[in-house]
Amino acid sequence: MSFFEIFYPKKHINNVLDIEYDFLQGNGIEALLLDIDNTLIDYDNNLLEGLENWIENLKKKNIKFCILSNTNKKQKAEKLSKKFGIPYVFFATKPFKRGFYKAKEILNIQDNAKIAVVGDQIMTDVLGANRCKMYSILVTPIKNKDIFVTKINRVIEKKILKKYYKDKMKDKRDTNVHK
Repeated sequence: MSFFEIFYPKKHINNVLDIEYDFLQGNGIEALLLDIDNTLIDYDNNLLEGLENWIENLKKKNIKFCILSNTNKKQKAEKLSKKFGIPYVFFATKPFKRGFYKAKEILNIQDNAKIAVVGDQIMTDVLGANRCKMYSILVTPIKNKDIFVTKINRVIEKKILKKYYKDKMKDKRDTNVHK
């Protein structure tokens, strides 16, 4: 295992709407921890179109949800929580484990491997999920507009993603050679 692998998402997709029930079921995932900023809403607080239906459809199939955000604005997390009827953890201090474990406790799920974390940042969402042995799903940010600290992280993340895809292609070639 290389140093960088702790930063690699298990899956990289365009947005949360690309997560389908069959994928979750196939990977034994029973719950999703959702980041807010640039994952569910953009910088200007516009909701990702189709999000409400996506959540409702997965809830009908017994997928549990919890919002897990580093926002220090309780009302922001609370508003989305009420809109979707799901619990939240704000000021989660990702990538530290505290917020992830608090969400796990709220959802009453014992096995970390049954939880997927969905977010747009490697340095917070993916790193924290991987440290907690949860399934990490990286989404492309809704918009390229970020707060200052995130802009700095994006520079580092770009380098990590470049290595991630390079390693992924190498693994694919190695697998094809050994068949």
